Amino acid sequence: MPAQPTGRTGALLLFCTSAIVLFCGAWLAVGFVHVWAHPVVGWLPVPVGAVLAGQACLAASRAPGLDAGTRRFWRHLTLACALFTAAILANIADAVGGPEPSQRIGAVTIAGYVSVLAVVLFALLRLPSWQRSRADWIRFGLDAGIVLLTVGALVWHFSLRNHQQWIAQTGGAAAMLVITVVAGLSMATFVKVAFAGAGRLDRRATYILATGSAVSGCFGSLSPLLVDRPYLSSSLIAVPLAAASVHLAAVSQQRAGAREPRPRPSRRRISVVPYLAVAVTDTLLLATQPGDTAQTRIMEVIAVALTALVVIRQIIVLRDNHRLQDRLAHQANHDSLTGAGNRALFDERAGQLLAEGATFHVALLDLDDFKAVNDRLGHRVGDLLIRETSHRLAAVLGAGGRLTRLGGDEFAIILPGTGDLPALLDRLVGMVGQPADLDGTAVVAAASVGITTARDGDDPAELLRRADVAMYAAKAGGGDRWQWFDPGMDRAADDAARLAADLRQALGNGEFFLVYQPIVSLPDGVPAGAEALLRWRHPERGLVPPDVFIPVAERIGVINEIGAWVLEQACRQSAGWSRRYGPAAPGRISVNVSARQLADPGFADAVAATVRETGADPARLLIEVTETAVLNAETAADQLHRLRALGLRIALDDFGTGHSSLSLLLTVPVDVLKVDKSFVSGDTADGPGAIIVRNIIGFTTDFGIEAVAEGVETADQAARLHRAGYTLAQGYHFGRPMTAEAFEAEFGTVPLAS
Repeated sequence: MPAQPTGRTGALLLFCTSAIVLFCGAWLAVGFVHVWAHPVVGWLPVPVGAVLAGQACLAASRAPGLDAGTRRFWRHLTLACALFTAAILANIADAVGGPEPSQRIGAVTIAGYVSVLAVVLFALLRLPSWQRSRADWIRFGLDAGIVLLTVGALVWHFSLRNHQQWIAQTGGAAAMLVITVVAGLSMATFVKVAFAGAGRLDRRATYILATGSAVSGCFGSLSPLLVDRPYLSSSLIAVPLAAASVHLAAVSQQRAGAREPRPRPSRRRISVVPYLAVAVTDTLLLATQPGDTAQTRIMEVIAVALTALVVIRQIIVLRDNHRLQDRLAHQANHDSLTGAGNRALFDERAGQLLAEGATFHVALLDLDDFKAVNDRLGHRVGDLLIRETSHRLAAVLGAGGRLTRLGGDEFAIILPGTGDLPALLDRLVGMVGQPADLDGTAVVAAASVGITTARDGDDPAELLRRADVAMYAAKAGGGDRWQWFDPGMDRAADDAARLAADLRQALGNGEFFLVYQPIVSLPDGVPAGAEALLRWRHPERGLVPPDVFIPVAERIGVINEIGAWVLEQACRQSAGWSRRYGPAAPGRISVNVSARQLADPGFADAVAATVRETGADPARLLIEVTETAVLNAETAADQLHRLRALGLRIALDDFGTGHSSLSLLLTVPVDVLKVDKSFVSGDTADGPGAIIVRNIIGFTTDFGIEAVAEGVETADQAARLHRAGYTLAQGYHFGRPMTAEAFEAEFGTVPLAS
């Protein structure tokens, strides 16, 4: 590949192009007062300018960082410059190749110049900004027709109409008219591209090309004024100017490089070209001499044709504006992801029905555990699930309901007051729960639905509030179901709101405390460690169960703050027991960590700081995480690896209840498996549960992982676990959760001598 010209070489070539323009302009000007004996001298530099422009276009096509469309454009202009050079040589042969100088333009020259303009137009129309709709192409065709007629009328009226001698000498006016008109069309196309933008094509370069086309076309149309000077031609200045504009545009593109053109303002422009064209043509018609019947008839035909084109164009614009208004109105009331209605449309429809006094119901549907889908499979799959859910709901509802998406994974549905509503709700929930293939990913979703009936005095917001309360009641009942609103739910919702408000203050008010449940060795029951468990003593409610306040803490976003406090207290207790009891201290203190804590990028650093500040031994600390917590946090595996590197141990809690238990052992650093109590003391403990318990101890031994059996409630269960190979267990049979002081007293730990 030839090297691109350096800055100094490029400047020198541009200087040469400028010198050619000046020389040719001076040659033409002097020719008005001096008869050139050797006209060919004035033509010699002209093809050189075209060659230099082609070289600059080739260099621009190879500029680094350009997109494929822009490179292709400059390659096409390189080809146009090669054709331009050939056309110039043909023009020289026409002008000075005969016995006498002449302004005749032969068929080869016409074909050459028209082919140049055709290649340029083709290059422009292939730019990315011109990958438009059929309506865009129709408008462009009408604009092109308007430009063609207007430029043709101007050239004919001012340049060709009264120059019969020039026409006779050159063989006709068609050649100059065609070239000038196509040049005007090229100028108009350049201007449209410059305003629309196209990939990384430099906008300044398109302005230069448009200006060059206009100026060159104007000078080219002046040839009839030189009829008495056959040794001169307007091409002597029109052609070098065209070549110079191409050269300068290519240099501008090279300097712009891969810089993204600044976007044009998005406001819609009113095109004055059609109106200006009609005004110009009407002016020419009025200026035509009354006795010139042929000229008058020509201008009348042009004026009528232009008016027709402008009317057609404006009809298309009006139609497009109506379509745009309809589209904007649709966008204002519909969701862009699913095409369903949005909150504004729900408020409008529900408000109309309430004003009419109609009987109807409002259902609020929310996907269960949608956040887990987003976190595990990515937002792209999450969006696909939202779209698929919307399509399924619409298919079930048909014309019998009005579906709207409120945002996220929430849908509001207006249902008629008649029909078998329970059956319809069952179908909605069942359809959402059907497996879905989302771009190659199998997903099984579930939905919770709350429903309420409209009554006097309601407004859309109140309907949604009641449906929302019922929907959360459905979720609290396990999800994948629908639930009618009941006034008692409002009281429960108020109570939950008060509980959440109290929970925000509980840590600052010192209402939390830790208890410790022993983890013992089998078969002797000697304590090997303890699990730190959080308790909340509410000043009015008393002890609030963890399964009540922990979900609330996660929902209102205070779980990280509470979890940090739990870790600090457990570390201080571990460090205190180590100082007081030495080797007799509990060998491990387990601390539960939530999914939100694992999702915090700074969690591992915070743990390291807490361990360092409290003086706890990391080897005596065990971080417990559930399978769900690991799966719901994208950074979980990385966080656990970092904790492992700090010397802490990792336990996988409630093992066997998740969806990917075994696969987690391959990606997560696990030291301890805590076998879920449902396999130890649940309904299946004597049947399938016992088989699972035996198999778990088998592969934990192979993996080098300790196993702790949870939920041991009887001596028989403890004996059966020991026979299966378990050496560690936890449960009410060995001890309920107790304070640190009670733990010391229960297990008779002896302090070190002071």
